[in-house]
Amino acid sequence: MTALLKQSMHRLGTLLITVSAITPAASVFIMGQDVIRQAGTGALWCFVAAGMLALATAYVYAELSSAFPLTGGEYSMIGATLGPSCGFMALGLNIVGGGLGQAVTALGLAEYLGVVIPGAPAMPVALAACALVTVLSVLHVRINAWITGVFLAVELASVALLSGLGALHAHRGVEAVLLHPQMLDAAGRLGPTPLAAIGLATAGAIYAFNGYGGACYFGEEMYEARQRMAWVIFWSLALAAVAELTPVAAFTTGVGDLKGVLGADNPLPAFVLANGGAWLGEAISLGVAFAIVNAMIAIALINARQLYASARDGVWPRVWNRALGAVHPRFGSPWISALIMGAITAACCFLNLDLLVMLTANGLVLIYAGVCIAAMVGRRTGRTARACYRMPLYPLAPIFALLALAGVAAADLADAKTGRPSLLFNVAVMGLFAAYYVFYLKRRGGWTLRGSDGQALGLSDAA
Repeated sequence: MTALLKQSMHRLGTLLITVSAITPAASVFIMGQDVIRQAGTGALWCFVAAGMLALATAYVYAELSSAFPLTGGEYSMIGATLGPSCGFMALGLNIVGGGLGQAVTALGLAEYLGVVIPGAPAMPVALAACALVTVLSVLHVRINAWITGVFLAVELASVALLSGLGALHAHRGVEAVLLHPQMLDAAGRLGPTPLAAIGLATAGAIYAFNGYGGACYFGEEMYEARQRMAWVIFWSLALAAVAELTPVAAFTTGVGDLKGVLGADNPLPAFVLANGGAWLGEAISLGVAFAIVNAMIAIALINARQLYASARDGVWPRVWNRALGAVHPRFGSPWISALIMGAITAACCFLNLDLLVMLTANGLVLIYAGVCIAAMVGRRTGRTARACYRMPLYPLAPIFALLALAGVAAADLADAKTGRPSLLFNVAVMGLFAAYYVFYLKRRGGWTLRGSDGQALGLSDAA
């Protein structure tokens, strides 16, 4: 039988890991920078839209994780409400997306570490970070909670410095940015940001906010998770919203030479250098490097628990289940699953960074759509009736989120260069894992969702 995780964390420890998984500094300086490249000062609209979507989706996560506080996260929640085929689609998106997302942050590390250590090579730095983080993720979850807490303080200081620079050097008001967003066209001319560009870039902003739902992966290691998980999710999102919207607004209002900064390879460091000088640029870059490592630790913990949960449910060949479901005798962590996800992340580092961002972002679009549908079906069938938290004004939140996600998906489909291929890639991943269930696992005897005690929850193939 697969070894079990043990309760050892209160909600503060879970909050520290969850906010670290969102990683506000890395979200702004890596994903946010990619959004700025695509939409210029329209990036502020992208983050506002993504924040509204995040709030609606947070209500969904709060209710589902209160009903199913399982370390499988979306895989368990969607599988329990929509059935095993849908659960396996979510599992595929998360396993593939987990490695892709980690690679995004790992490759971004060299860019900011290079300001302090000139000439730092991207690939060796990324692979070294993957190795370090994988080792740390094997340690006890409480140790990691304190490590991420210290790193989080450093990265929030970096975000505060960027926000202060924008406030001290304001060249336009927020209303001007929102009413007249600008970007560079293909010829390098400054002009209005098209609505289609904002829609496409919003996928990256969605990824920047992502992580608040990651709290659900620690439901089996958190005391009174059913009652307290909603608190962690909403506070995580609130802190992320302040820590990401404030610096993005500061950047878009504080840029003086708009054409020059937007045309730079790295707009945010160019803005910091122009307004704060080389010393401050180095300090902020070092803080962002800390944030990236912090995010990688938190996400590594989540990725390992996702894979562990699937092994506990017996979804792989028996030899794989025994290995992936192993818990370290001293640290109480799913250590083999952590090592496997670390290896997947290292392999993903060899892909292009912009491609990684789009692939990961569109995977999240599909995952968010899945949890919204799961919450609605769970209400209708009564499978989420045991939830201690019930979202207000139901079904407003999941319907709003689904409409917003449909808009992002439409913008992706209209973009033949990156949006459409990345969306279709994630659909293919879903199809592959659904086929695995239908043509292999179902014939072998099916799938059984198990709780923190290892016992079946009675929501197997009949779900």
